[in-house]
Amino acid sequence: MKHLLATLDRVDDFDEIIDVRTPLEFADDHIPGAINAPVLSNEERVVVGTLYKQVSPFEASRVGAALVARNIAAHLENLFVDRPQGWRPLVYCWRGGTRSGSMTTMFNMIGWRARQLDGGYKAYRRATLEALEQLPGTLRYIVLTGPTGSGKTRLLNALGGAGAQTLDLEQLAAHRGSLLGAWAGVPQPTQKGFDTRLAQALRQLDPSRPVFVEAESRKIGAVALPAALLAAMHDSPCVDVRSSREDRAAFLQQDYAQLFDDPASLKAQLQRLVGLHSRERVSGWQALVDLGARRELARELIDEHYDPAYAHSCHAHFSRLPQALRMDFRPNDADVVEQARALMTRLDIDAQSS
Repeated sequence: MKHLLATLDRVDDFDEIIDVRTPLEFADDHIPGAINAPVLSNEERVVVGTLYKQVSPFEASRVGAALVARNIAAHLENLFVDRPQGWRPLVYCWRGGTRSGSMTTMFNMIGWRARQLDGGYKAYRRATLEALEQLPGTLRYIVLTGPTGSGKTRLLNALGGAGAQTLDLEQLAAHRGSLLGAWAGVPQPTQKGFDTRLAQALRQLDPSRPVFVEAESRKIGAVALPAALLAAMHDSPCVDVRSSREDRAAFLQQDYAQLFDDPASLKAQLQRLVGLHSRERVSGWQALVDLGARRELARELIDEHYDPAYAHSCHAHFSRLPQALRMDFRPNDADVVEQARALMTRLDIDAQSS
């Protein structure tokens, strides 16, 4: 494992990282910065696997070798046609076996300085999970708490702009974490993909400086936070971010503007609340969507859904919330960075240029 991490720590020694797994495997997760050059397509891998189980390993190897050779030839004639002499790629597959070995061998025969990643993606995934167990406990967090619409994410971004160290979990998850939290037209990463993004972000943080992070529940949309990170956040000092009801309503209209612009999608998401709220209440909210009454809908969601949900939320797990520093935040004003700097002054945290 140490050898794997040492190789990845020297990733700048390589000109490119080549993932030779299938497009489906690559889409599920991959090493950051890698490009996909599959030596077997999704369908071809199924064919080879079926031959291995139903006919014989020899027949699977014979057919697989022919497919791999043709696909590598196609990549050499297209994807890699302009790579210069002396090119240094790092190549990996599922576990550092035949697929990546075949391409690495061919690259080196050509004269490129290719290297195969020991253990492949399987070893990288294991290192990612180990990092998610170990790294969260090495950092000091300041958790931004507060009800939906108070502008915690905007404050987090402003803190980053003011020179503070931040960890934006919702950015990594591609989801706002609340009822209407889906990003329009942007799918969430898979759980493995989110884990990879998070581990990479944690590795880049400086343990000597505090990390501002927004309070989250165990799941952000469809992806789950690692237990070690949640435990560290739950035991960290908090800043209680509060905004006026009118500021919150206005902020929600801005933050969810794309959802409001797609009435059918918004009404479908509201329909999912039947069970938490009566059909009559949800129908009333959907009627406000039809009327284009955005501000009134935002106010009702704050009063009838978000605030009651916040009162019974996971924030009870934050052990230091009773001692939280309160911040009255104006999320819609132009001086959010100045407000963030004022908060850092109150917390006696120095800014640092990126």
